Amino acid sequence: MKPKDGLTRRDLIKNAGLAGAAAVTGGLVGPTPAAAQAPQVPARWDREADVVIIGSGAAGMPAAIVARQAGSSVIVVDANSDIGGHAICSGANIPLGGGTSVQKKTGVQDSPNLVYSDLTDWSVVQSNGAPDYRYNDKEVIRAFADNCAQTFEFLVANGVKFVNDKPDGRAGSAHGNSVPRQMHVAVLDWPQVQTGRPVDPAQRATASNGNGLMRPLEASARRIGVEILLQHRMTDIYREQPRAGRVLGIGVDTNGRRINIRARKAVIVATGGMTGNVNFRRMFDPRLTEEYCGLAGMPWSDQDGSGEIAGMAIGASLWGLNNQANETGSGLTKAGKIGCQYGYVNLTWFPGSRVFDKAGASGLRVADWQNVIMVNMIGKRFYDETGNDFSGNQYNQIKNYVPHSHVNSKNVKYAPDDFINAALAGIPGEAHNGGGPIWAIFDADAVAREKWHPQPPWVDIRQGFFFSANTLEELAGRIKMKYQRMPMPPANLNATVARYNSFVDTGVDADFSKPKPLYKIAKPPFYAAWATPVIHDTRAGLRINADCQVMDMNGQVIAGLYCGGESAGGFSMHGLARCLCQGYIAGHKAHAEKIV
Repeated sequence: MKPKDGLTRRDLIKNAGLAGAAAVTGGLVGPTPAAAQAPQVPARWDREADVVIIGSGAAGMPAAIVARQAGSSVIVVDANSDIGGHAICSGANIPLGGGTSVQKKTGVQDSPNLVYSDLTDWSVVQSNGAPDYRYNDKEVIRAFADNCAQTFEFLVANGVKFVNDKPDGRAGSAHGNSVPRQMHVAVLDWPQVQTGRPVDPAQRATASNGNGLMRPLEASARRIGVEILLQHRMTDIYREQPRAGRVLGIGVDTNGRRINIRARKAVIVATGGMTGNVNFRRMFDPRLTEEYCGLAGMPWSDQDGSGEIAGMAIGASLWGLNNQANETGSGLTKAGKIGCQYGYVNLTWFPGSRVFDKAGASGLRVADWQNVIMVNMIGKRFYDETGNDFSGNQYNQIKNYVPHSHVNSKNVKYAPDDFINAALAGIPGEAHNGGGPIWAIFDADAVAREKWHPQPPWVDIRQGFFFSANTLEELAGRIKMKYQRMPMPPANLNATVARYNSFVDTGVDADFSKPKPLYKIAKPPFYAAWATPVIHDTRAGLRINADCQVMDMNGQVIAGLYCGGESAGGFSMHGLARCLCQGYIAGHKAHAEKIV
């Protein structure tokens, strides 16, 4: 006799093999992007520059500009066919404070000491008990605080413009409770990577995203003579000895051709993090298996861990590991759009984008989660659909704030929102990591209420991220795709919907306390749309000191190697400020190295 979920233990074991195959060959696992062992120094160099930078995003581009402006020759390599990394796809919310010109002009009283105090405050916690700043490296934060304002003025000097005249606390998280610091970059007339064309002229001075950040920096870098080599994937970082001596340069693959680039002064790792590398990210959270394939920022750029892996191969240490698994902010997010692989709420790909063929669909943006129920891969609800992401500290989140005082955490009412944890929990009793696919189930009436268009290019039918049928049983039978490890039992889905519809009749969700369920799922056709959580931030990486020099397991500096941004550890912040500022620091410090 089968249990109530419609699956026997034998069913679970029989289907588990599909997951193993996917873990090896599917999603983002792929080949290791850098050697596992320290590479040998090449006998000859094909290219050379004073400073060699790996990555052209929010850390790499500022590093390139400041080093070149100071007089160093600079080569930037990037694996992609265009610059920008995740930053160019972002909302371009930049919490740089410490007494910027805009803060002073608008009467915001900020200072480096206040930035430092805010970002090292052990007593700031969220309603789930998770601390925002407790595990930050104080030396790294001190350097950020001392260079915050200068980094902001650097952006202004290099053509970056902002939509707001006064800093605010909107968007992002972990940028301090005391004063507003958030600025939002104007897109202006730059073509958008999301659409392939500029935004409407009426919105160019008010819309904010990363195109308005990275394109001016790119223009500035090229104008002053920074050499940018695209489709050049770093494969190795060379050191004099496998675990000793200076870093001398890097190995690169460009369309199958191997070249070696010497760095006369230093190499800067600015590769953007590791959350796209399944096996690397699972060191921090074993639940994050291959089905979490909709990484925010992809498919424009990956976060493959290549910088971290190459650094570790020559002796570098990882750092700030707890920040990665800490349940605050936007490390893991609820899908904001459904029916597509890439469902991050603040990034939508449209036809016309050069990567739309990889994105597959734009997705259906959910305005009201009352219009759907969400089920796991065996057709069972698991949580209140109106649940949210983990929260994170923003300006004035804590009223009557007393810096570094026990009263801050004592006054927080414990009220965790565990939507993400429930979605990642998987099937009770199954010895398998990862929560499996999450599907949003809805009907024709929901489509009308949301004003959705459930067909391409809005949904991805071809890759199996969207299904439809005239009955619920038929819908369950059609859900077949590479991350669906086992068939969804039709009886399960039918029973789940029937029970939910009864909650609409009574006005009470007896299972998960969804606030007054409003709409039945009854009118065909019926739909199943991919709604699996989305991975976002990398908040752990290579160990660095205040000068962004990479350090080894003994706490010693690896001479000639720097790192900044999401590839660096010790700093938990959602937003571009840490990347930009550490790139600014690393560029200055790398330039100051002696030529070897």
